[in-house]
Amino acid sequence: MIDAGVPDIRLTNRTRPRADRIAQVLGDAVTVHDWDDRGAVLADANLLVNTTTLGMTGKDPLEVSLDALPEAALVNDIVYAPLETGLLAAARARGNPVVDGLGMLLHQARPGFEAWFGTAPQVTLDLRAHILAHLGQG
Repeated sequence: MIDAGVPDIRLTNRTRPRADRIAQVLGDAVTVHDWDDRGAVLADANLLVNTTTLGMTGKDPLEVSLDALPEAALVNDIVYAPLETGLLAAARARGNPVVDGLGMLLHQARPGFEAWFGTAPQVTLDLRAHILAHLGQG
């Protein structure tokens, strides 16, 4: 997002010092907010991305109010087990467009696959469908 020129990135983290360190590295576009304010900082946001393990199978759910989030804002959860997290279900129910974490998983796997097998797989809709079928969700 920094490379794309996004001027306002609001960051919350359960551990405030971690968020502060990330903001120092990323620069002035990033403002850090307290974890307890995570719902309020969604006002006027265009994008919400959960990069925590909250919502993952076996983990606590991500508890965040989406009331302040505009309905047009995209909600992305990098969690891929389950694909439909509580966050995504809540966002979908209120009309937000959503993106699950499978795409991130596939794109992260690509360099490793290439290193092992000498060929870079293309991340396509067919590959996504194949993985979903393998996971019993397609």
